[in-house]
Amino acid sequence: MPFIPSAPVGGAPHPLAPEALPRVVLWLSLLHTAVIIASNVLVQIPFEFGGVHTTWGAFTFPLVFVLTDLTVRVLGPTVARRVVARVMLPALVASYVVSVLWVDGRFVGWAGLADFNGFVFRIALASFAAYGVGQLTDIAVFARLRRLRAWWIAPAASTVVGSLIDTFVFFAAAFWHSPDAFMAEHWVEIAAVDYATKLTFSLLALLPLYGAALRALLRRLPQAAIAPAGAS
Repeated sequence: MPFIPSAPVGGAPHPLAPEALPRVVLWLSLLHTAVIIASNVLVQIPFEFGGVHTTWGAFTFPLVFVLTDLTVRVLGPTVARRVVARVMLPALVASYVVSVLWVDGRFVGWAGLADFNGFVFRIALASFAAYGVGQLTDIAVFARLRRLRAWWIAPAASTVVGSLIDTFVFFAAAFWHSPDAFMAEHWVEIAAVDYATKLTFSLLALLPLYGAALRALLRRLPQAAIAPAGAS
């Protein structure tokens, strides 16, 4: 597969006009938040596939890594970190609200917001921490590898590492010494299965999606602004 150019390193400009960047950051932030909200609902809907118990949330949340990797590749790590910073607080609030309003994938009514739920807030806080640490790790790994000529190495490596950090930070923060006795005892193996499921889906399905989306984006952006010297 031919080389895919990336955003310039250092202080070089990204391919967007200055007045367009805030709008793009806003839309990326909204997309991140939408994926997080959907995942918080879908993670409550379990199913079994090939003898493995998982949830639909394992197939939606990795889309956040695709969005982040595309942002780093095209606009650079600084813009990607700006998006993560914009999303973290809304994601914390959204995670709490969604987890209170939806139980087992069903809307249970607005009354749940009347009383503070400490257990749900702990899970929301775990999601907040996992998102921040996982995304910043993903950005750091991708930024170090994005100049390689093999286009797939950076997104694959950043997803492997970032998703690992995200998964285990979430499960440890949410369920270590949790009042939920089952999760407190089994969170490590549940996290391992969740990570394996997300990683398999990401590498088999979302990595090709990333490549297709990047090619579509680069056809619409000024090539001179993002193609490194010697790119073919």
